[in-house]
Amino acid sequence: DRVLVRIKDLTLEKADQEVWVRGRIHTSRAKGKQCFLVLRQQQFNIQALVAVGQHASKQMVKFAANITKESIVDVEGVVRKAYQKVGGCTQQDVELHVQRIYVISSAEPRLPLQLDDAVRPEVEGEEDGRATVNQDTRLDNRIIDLRTSTSQAIFCLQSGICQLFRETLIRKGFVEIQTPKIISAASEGGANVFTVSYFKTSAYLAQSPQLYKQMCICADFDKVFCVGPVFRAEDSNTHRHLTEFVGLDIEMAFNYHYHEVVDEIADTLVQIFKGLQERFQTEIQTVGKQFPCEPFKFLEPTLRLEYREGVAMLREAGVEMGDEEDLSTPNEKLLGRLVKEKYDTDFYILDKYPLAVRPFYTMPDPANPKTSNSYDMFMRGEEILSGAQRIHDPQLLTERAKHHGIDLEKIKAYIDSFRFGAPPHAGGGIGLERVTMLFLGLHNVRQTSMFPRDPKRLTP
Repeated sequence: DRVLVRIKDLTLEKADQEVWVRGRIHTSRAKGKQCFLVLRQQQFNIQALVAVGQHASKQMVKFAANITKESIVDVEGVVRKAYQKVGGCTQQDVELHVQRIYVISSAEPRLPLQLDDAVRPEVEGEEDGRATVNQDTRLDNRIIDLRTSTSQAIFCLQSGICQLFRETLIRKGFVEIQTPKIISAASEGGANVFTVSYFKTSAYLAQSPQLYKQMCICADFDKVFCVGPVFRAEDSNTHRHLTEFVGLDIEMAFNYHYHEVVDEIADTLVQIFKGLQERFQTEIQTVGKQFPCEPFKFLEPTLRLEYREGVAMLREAGVEMGDEEDLSTPNEKLLGRLVKEKYDTDFYILDKYPLAVRPFYTMPDPANPKTSNSYDMFMRGEEILSGAQRIHDPQLLTERAKHHGIDLEKIKAYIDSFRFGAPPHAGGGIGLERVTMLFLGLHNVRQTSMFPRDPKRLTP
């Protein structure tokens, strides 16, 4: 007659009910004729009591105390109101009085890392000499690390970002597309591309779905988006780069001005931020316990600055840089701090980048030959989206490619896409792991990549 219940649903409303719970043994502690267990499911846990009495013998108490940590068990028992708040558990008002316990899958007694150590804030560990777990140990034993309440919360929230991205864009009339990841030519140009053997020739892993997004615009799909892996064979030994990441990509035809697209993308991100704050407070707070951070701030409508304004702010702060010089990572972060101080927002757009620092397919600004119709979006002073109006005229595209010294034969298919009538369009690509990292105020993108890939890591 017992009902299978999730631990997160075990509240005072369930008091005195007989339930059945499946969970992992997080900790166990025997004391006389009693054994206290903590059962865990994802980021939620509850105290369970096995005590000698009508439903439990001394042997059962001993059996429960000897179940190894991380073993999966089925527990049948009664939910009881706790005499006092149960510290260290998410379910603090109730406990589970165990009547039967079954081991479904036994874990080995020696774990490669302790979950309590893995969720301890580094500062706390330094202060009292207790262990914390370093990043390599976490990633080498990722299956165990992903069981921590912090990791569970991070990836539940990341799933929410994808869900909100899709919800928002479908509501706006976008069509989701799927694009090839094995392609015949480097999609972004340059050397940062993975070459793979393809029968009797070579192919490449896609650096971006851009060509195919644009082909869909040329095919009158009007507004498209895709969610999928992106590959970059570049030096990814930084806190925010990976050789494989998940791209949230958008492309859209516009009627009058590319700012129609900029506003649509910015609003999509704002809807994601609002949705995360409304639906994922538990996850945000769980991550915040281990990695304290100020709540993410944003404005409606989104702050948009021109590149020259950003350069002026940096110069006022003592930075020396030219009008057509690209932002370095330190200057990017400094500008983020300056914007936060002046406008009180963690999210903003930098528009009208110098043409010299953007790819060949970027539309020049018709009012100023030195600038372009391109933009980046930033969270907490770090770029999360790079986008632009694309050149849709094949003649101009050919001229710009020649200017950049690109072999026209290698991009023939790309240029030919626009020979049969193409509407003006713009778009951009967002890095899912980077958005997750910066929204939560984390310090390394490997914390928000389930199984990260970089030049030094190909497993697990």
